[in-house]
Amino acid sequence: MHHQTTRTLQDVRTTLAPEAVIAAATEFFARRNAIYTAFLEKSGPGWASYRGQGGEEIAVAAQIAADGATRVSGSSYMFDAQIARFLSTLPPAPPEVVPPALPAGEPGTPA
Repeated sequence: MHHQTTRTLQDVRTTLAPEAVIAAATEFFARRNAIYTAFLEKSGPGWASYRGQGGEEIAVAAQIAADGATRVSGSSYMFDAQIARFLSTLPPAPPEVVPPALPAGEPGTPA
């Protein structure tokens, strides 16, 4: 079995811009977790990876969604609780509005 198949992807929507999310993640993982500290290893526009205890990697990505909110996702093999804690610190965006699906056979839908 592939060693990354047990990773958990967590995501939230926030009002922060992607750059602010990455900056907040960098500070959070470097200062808030005691033995679970992780430091910035690589980054690019809208993403960053952090390296922590025992070489553990944390990946965080942020991008603007169609409705203007920022969708943030985080993944790690062992630091799932720390990712959840970080994501809970972000100001939430309003819920995404999904238009209801039209029943089959209605105008504008496939039959």
